[in-house]
Amino acid sequence: MKENVVHNSSIKANNYIISSIHCIAALRVVMSTSAYPFGDKGYIFENGSREDGLLTREKFMEVNARMEARRDFLKTECSRLGLDTSSHKSNAWECNIFKAASTSWMYNFNLMANYSAAFLDKTKEVPLQLARRKYARPTAEMIKKAQGDSITFLIVRHPLERLASAYNDKIVHAWPKSFHDKLGHRIVKKYRKPADKTRTEKYPVFEEFVSYVLDEAKAKRSLDMHWTPYTTFCTPCKFNFDVILKFETLDEDQKFLIQLAHLQDIVKPEWKNSGKGTTATVHIISNLYARLNRRQLDGLYDLYKDDFRLFGYSIDSYYDMIDKEKVSSHG
Repeated sequence: MKENVVHNSSIKANNYIISSIHCIAALRVVMSTSAYPFGDKGYIFENGSREDGLLTREKFMEVNARMEARRDFLKTECSRLGLDTSSHKSNAWECNIFKAASTSWMYNFNLMANYSAAFLDKTKEVPLQLARRKYARPTAEMIKKAQGDSITFLIVRHPLERLASAYNDKIVHAWPKSFHDKLGHRIVKKYRKPADKTRTEKYPVFEEFVSYVLDEAKAKRSLDMHWTPYTTFCTPCKFNFDVILKFETLDEDQKFLIQLAHLQDIVKPEWKNSGKGTTATVHIISNLYARLNRRQLDGLYDLYKDDFRLFGYSIDSYYDMIDKEKVSSHG
């Protein structure tokens, strides 16, 4: 197996990337830490004297406990739902899932591959394609072998927030004449009702997009990687993760991961292409889901139910968006 070396660090980069990101809801990665064995001492903490973006020792231990709880929860739910049995085949180990900090971490991976920040900030090339020039696709056997001296991590996001993000990014703001632009025109043609023909939007409105997604799922056709459930795309119950980051706590979680992997001199917590947690983002999501009826929301829960269950997400607040008089029985 070819070994890439990060020249400005003592950390070996074999199989840094196992998974990149497509529409990211989940990002699965293995980072080699052979220079710093997992669990070894020597972590660097914020010392209060400079803005280094590091966690204090106390906060690091707090986040570490959070990660342990998430690992235990995932393991318990996988067993309860029967998703960890041999009857469930592992999906592709190269697992690229989008809309959950994928752009930010792909930027970091490319920094670790010795692309300069100046180059990455100005290039028009696709970050995933840049990474693929540096990192070979590992086989399942290679990943299992590397796991002993590597840190594995997964990034997840609320399934319906991820869906809204994919809709906004890939459908509303699709590049002209791109695959998703053409898909949008097909959705409008099929799902726009005669009474709505006077609508000015050239792209599908959210309820049209959701109808399309649910019909595709009902017909058992493969869903676009940007909104396919990540429990079927990544099969998280078939892999033991050291760190499970959540989009909702990503600022602290990624600082923890960077310190855990001793990468603070190479990468910095930095947001690329993110609308995380802003009032505007929450408002946009609320307006989108307010357009749906209960049947559509029930359908989305059924589609993403394992994503909800495995990572402790709830759909209840989304039922409040469509009608405050309605209460969901889904946890």
